[in-house]
Amino acid sequence: MTTHPSERAGQPETRGIDLVSDEERVGRPRQLFAVWAAPNVSYLCLPVGASLILMGLSLPQAIGVILVGNLLWVCTGVVAAAGPAAGTSGSVISRAFFGIIGNKPVLIVTSWLLAPAFLALNWSAASVAGIGLAGQWGLPDSPALDAVMICLIAGVTVLVAIYGYATIVRLYTALSVLLTVVFVVVSGYVINAVDWSYAPADPLHGAALASAFGTGFALIGSTALSYTNSPDLARYLPRSSSITSIAGWTALGAYLPSAVFTSVGALAATSLDMADPQAALETLLPGWFVPVFVVAVIVNTIANTGMTAYSASLSVQSVWARVARIPAVLVIGAVGTAMTLYALLVFDFLDSVNTMLQLVVVITGPLMAVAVTDMALRRNRYDGARLLGEERGGPFWYRGGVHWPGLLALLAGGLVSLMWVSTTFFTGPLATMLGGVDLAIPAGMGVAALTYWATARALRTIVTDSPESLLPKDTILCTPTSS
Repeated sequence: MTTHPSERAGQPETRGIDLVSDEERVGRPRQLFAVWAAPNVSYLCLPVGASLILMGLSLPQAIGVILVGNLLWVCTGVVAAAGPAAGTSGSVISRAFFGIIGNKPVLIVTSWLLAPAFLALNWSAASVAGIGLAGQWGLPDSPALDAVMICLIAGVTVLVAIYGYATIVRLYTALSVLLTVVFVVVSGYVINAVDWSYAPADPLHGAALASAFGTGFALIGSTALSYTNSPDLARYLPRSSSITSIAGWTALGAYLPSAVFTSVGALAATSLDMADPQAALETLLPGWFVPVFVVAVIVNTIANTGMTAYSASLSVQSVWARVARIPAVLVIGAVGTAMTLYALLVFDFLDSVNTMLQLVVVITGPLMAVAVTDMALRRNRYDGARLLGEERGGPFWYRGGVHWPGLLALLAGGLVSLMWVSTTFFTGPLATMLGGVDLAIPAGMGVAALTYWATARALRTIVTDSPESLLPKDTILCTPTSS
């Protein structure tokens, strides 16, 4: 079994969305555990968990929402199994859902626009932590220091994305262990300070409790639903890899740290003022450990955003095939850096970004539902060569390059989700009727899945027997490209 030089740890990965041949497939599904654990041993889990207590939930209620909401990582795991089946990235596989042409606007919205926003949000949080540590060390607070800190974090992130898959697999295995050790220590100090007798001053009942449950579920579930890029990290696995193993190791790697450390955030909120989570936690930690914690926050951010930048570069290629993967990483990194600098140095728009991310489930929920439904309908059979070939008249050209069942399902699910969403910025009419109960995720995903299943079956655009039967009988297929 041979390995392309660019797929070796410590060397930049030059491969982009092009097909990974069976001879180049390496690894086992269990390596996905660490790949997904490292980004989710996350500082951001702590304030998210605390926010559930601030909503008025009791501790058992908050932990229940955390355990249930994180189950949506199963969707991320299931979708990951398409990577080895097709041998290419998720942004190419989605051509099967939306068509060669119809896929492009979806990627522009979900990856080109949202990915830099995710980078900016995470880099801003990490930069604030790093700037605070620099202040404790006596460095004067200044815009120049802020800019240097942001550029350093962004630069290391971009390097991780440039070195790519093999380096991510090797590096994240070590990082998952180191970050877990640091956050377990932090968790120990938090647990020691927990007010186990805590109860909300005004316990929620009826519609108010249902509203808090819905909002909390949307907040927890939005993270898992944003990772439709999971095939990108699984595409180098052998085609014969077990679907159950791929889905299980991916979901478990993300679920465990997310559930545990989000619960720690909820525990912390019983006795600490988590309005400023970093400052609150530092009151519990010994002075010598504070720098270790801050460095861990920054390293986790790099692990999280490195994966985001890597997948975003593949999405750029999927839309604009002429650009190489490494220049695409640089473009995404530059846009994210500019947004972060603007956020911290010119105008504080992070509240707006947070609200936007709450609304992201309107897109990511239906998109994930379409992806899972398509996998079920096709029995996870994807012709990677033809997906990459962009053939006119090919099995993924459909009608004019658009697979209307996919786009209709995405739009229908998004519209229904928008009507059920409930945020501080916008509350949909159906959510308003029920006192602010947020059902954006189940409603949007359910409608998207049902619409896709019904329309694809009615139009007979998906048949599972062979790639040649993916279209009606009068379709003329081009000769498939060599794999």
